[in-house]
Amino acid sequence: MSNTIFMRQDGVKPASANFDENWTLQKYQKELVIKVITHDNSDMEFDIIGIFPALCNAFRRILISEVPTMAIEKVTMIQNKTIIPDEILAHRFGLIPLKANPRLFQYRMPGDLVGTDRDTLNYELKVKCVKNPHRRAGHYKLEDMFLNYEILSKDIKWIPFGDQKLLYKEEDMGAIQDDIVIAKMRPGQELHVKLAAVKGIGKDHAKFSPVGTATYRLHPYIKLLEDVVDEQAERLKKCFSKDVIEVVNQKGHRVAQVKNARIDMCSRNVHNEPQLKDKVEVGRIRDHFIFTIESVISSPPDELFREAVKIMKKKCSDAIIELQNMSSLNVDVS
Repeated sequence: MSNTIFMRQDGVKPASANFDENWTLQKYQKELVIKVITHDNSDMEFDIIGIFPALCNAFRRILISEVPTMAIEKVTMIQNKTIIPDEILAHRFGLIPLKANPRLFQYRMPGDLVGTDRDTLNYELKVKCVKNPHRRAGHYKLEDMFLNYEILSKDIKWIPFGDQKLLYKEEDMGAIQDDIVIAKMRPGQELHVKLAAVKGIGKDHAKFSPVGTATYRLHPYIKLLEDVVDEQAERLKKCFSKDVIEVVNQKGHRVAQVKNARIDMCSRNVHNEPQLKDKVEVGRIRDHFIFTIESVISSPPDELFREAVKIMKKKCSDAIIELQNMSSLNVDVS
């Protein structure tokens, strides 16, 4: 009745001692597996099996800092009567994610302070808070008392210039969400700003990062070395995260089984139980990674990962070309 939650298809036990450090291209092509677990427009979780941690971490770093996006770079304050300082407002505008597809735009040339219709998006926001002239007596909610008491991301209006009106749609240029609160006001306060968005990468500033999180962790494994029954089965269940261990009835006994090792947080609480610690083997699979991506822009997470792979391929190609050039010059690269 012993149960193992995870075994490789080739029958190799997932113990770290069996991990083969020797890398060959043929082995990599044969064993690499990518399996999508969950996926929607903003979040994706997938497994990468048969890959080295350095490569997995490289994808994570590229996702955070080298996949380009569009973000507000320049804020021109025309009128600011809110209680928020100009610098704080400018920072908040920069962190508002935009729908604009960065692949449709070029990087702005260094030193260019104006930009062109191929590398810059212009926006304007103009909001003034006033008392609601139609307020009814006895109503004291803010939405009843005031008009425009909140400045929201939907108030940012795209101002096309050049050929942009012919090339892009207005609904594809605004903020990702319409209800992001930028500031709150009271009657007499107003805000009027002009904004310019450019293409950039997270390495230059965090506002250009396309992901909220990009993380990976090793897949846990749990193996019951012998039967754990009755009272010990219940204790074993409490040693792990919820739904990792289940207790089922078999032949008049309550028997512990591994239900879902994937969600285990590897607390190792079972090692504090003298009667249980030798009945369970726990660890992590060294070449099986659970990768999670949360996209904060209009591009879904699978597209962001593809972009990260393209960037990695270009880095490898550039490195090979550089090595070939150095070799042709008889430069020692050892």
